[in-house]
Amino acid sequence: MAGKVIAGITISVDGYITGPDDAPGRGLGAGGERLHYWVFGGPWTYEAEREFGSMDGIDKEFYDDLTAGLGTGICGRGMYEAAGAWGGTNPFPGPLFVLTHRIEDAPDPATGFTFVDSLAEALEQARAEADGKDVSIAGGADLIRQALAGGHVDQLALSISPVVLGGGKRLFEGFEQDVDLEIDRVYASQWATHIRYTIKR
Repeated sequence: MAGKVIAGITISVDGYITGPDDAPGRGLGAGGERLHYWVFGGPWTYEAEREFGSMDGIDKEFYDDLTAGLGTGICGRGMYEAAGAWGGTNPFPGPLFVLTHRIEDAPDPATGFTFVDSLAEALEQARAEADGKDVSIAGGADLIRQALAGGHVDQLALSISPVVLGGGKRLFEGFEQDVDLEIDRVYASQWATHIRYTIKR
C-alpha cells in the first residue's frame, strides 16, 4: 500500500510564508522568524545559536505525529538554501529530494540530499525510496502550489503562527484552483495552531 503525500508549511495569519526581504541567511525575511517560534520552542534570532526541532509540548506532538510515517521528503532549492542546507546534513527522516534547475552543484548523496530538476522526477524517486511510507512536500510556496494543482497531495498540514506580517511571500499567491479540504486534526499551542487537512477528491 502506497503512503500518503503530505504537504506541510508554516504561514502567518494573513497567509505569508516569509516576511519581506527574505534571502539566504534571513530565509524567513524581516520579522519572519516569528513564524518558526514553534519549531525552536520559543523566540530565536538569525544570529543566535539554535537547534532545529527543539520544539516541545503540543508543537512536538504535532511534529512527531506528522513525521512518524515519513519515508522521504521533497523541498525547493529556495528552502534548502534559506536553511543553509541544515548545516550540510539532512535532519529529516529518509532522503530529501531538492527540486532545482541547477543540479550540477549537487552535494554528496551521503549528506542525505539529492538534487532533481522536476516535480515529477522528485515524486517518482521519493515514492520509490519511501517504500510504502509517506512522502513530505515542504516549502517553498511555489512547490506546494504545483503539487496541489497537479493533484499529488493527499494531506495538507498548515501551521498558523499568531502573527500578521503584512508582506512577504504568500502561500497561495496566484493560485486559482478550487480545492476541497476536510479537517483531520487540530493542535493548538501558544506558538501556532496546526491543522491537518485531508484533500477531498
